[in-house]
Amino acid sequence: MDLTEIETFLALCEELHFGRTAQRLRLSQSRVSQLIRSLERRIGAPLFTRTSRRVALTPLGEHTRGRLGAAYEALRCGFEEARVIAQGVIGSLRVGFLGCLNGAPLTGLVSEFARRHPACEVSLVEVGWGDLYRPLRLDEIDVLVTLLPVAEPDLRVGTVLVSHPRVLAVGSGHPLAARREVDVEELVDWVVLDGPPQLPEALRIEAAPPFTPLGKPVRRAPGGRTYQEALHHVATGELVWATHAGLFRVYRHPGAVHRPLRGMAPANGALVWRTDTENAKIRAFARLAEELIAEAGPVRAPAATPQVG
Repeated sequence: MDLTEIETFLALCEELHFGRTAQRLRLSQSRVSQLIRSLERRIGAPLFTRTSRRVALTPLGEHTRGRLGAAYEALRCGFEEARVIAQGVIGSLRVGFLGCLNGAPLTGLVSEFARRHPACEVSLVEVGWGDLYRPLRLDEIDVLVTLLPVAEPDLRVGTVLVSHPRVLAVGSGHPLAARREVDVEELVDWVVLDGPPQLPEALRIEAAPPFTPLGKPVRRAPGGRTYQEALHHVATGELVWATHAGLFRVYRHPGAVHRPLRGMAPANGALVWRTDTENAKIRAFARLAEELIAEAGPVRAPAATPQVG
């Protein structure tokens, strides 16, 4: 059997048009016709009926499509599995993620990786806000989806997966809760939640800057080891929290609301992994992330809208 003939036959079964089949396979239309005639000679009967207006499968063509289609798909899957195993994408891949970055596009990325690499089992592990990089350094996870920036010499940063507009979380009874939006310069009037002590300094400064863009000092205070603890401090009115809209897709508190925070750059999330443990599985996961993001278009933060938490 000739695989090119079979591939052409299956493509024509779907397109039912010699011109579209030729374009799809990047062949000339005469070459497609030649391959189909050759396959029909091998089988000994027509697989298609052809007129000037339409192409249709014969009963034998329908039967052949079912048998050859299943065999070809099994062959293709077997080849792809062998190729993946040869590349080292086997075993398990442990994907850590910061809770506020759960959901899309992480879910789609993990699902597509599992589909493409069936010899590699993917598991998800939520990583706490208080000690982001510890699971990576203890080899408890292989790759981490976390917020930027990452200023750690032993860690490599991959493509940006998601970008969320910045918001200010306040208690539902707070004076700012009545506003449509808040300017970053107004942070000087309130005590801003600073996150847990273990939060990496680069990320701490990005999330809760010590100064406004105009250079005014911002009062900051620790506000809990977890997102829910932070929301508790916000709900009681003790602190305001310069966070991002993505967090409120996952977490809620009945006493907290959030408002768009004007003047702060979006919060970006990306893949991170240890340079000394990089392997074929991690590289395949990172390449797939780049591919899917490129297909979806540039990552841009949507406009934040006021919502009750």
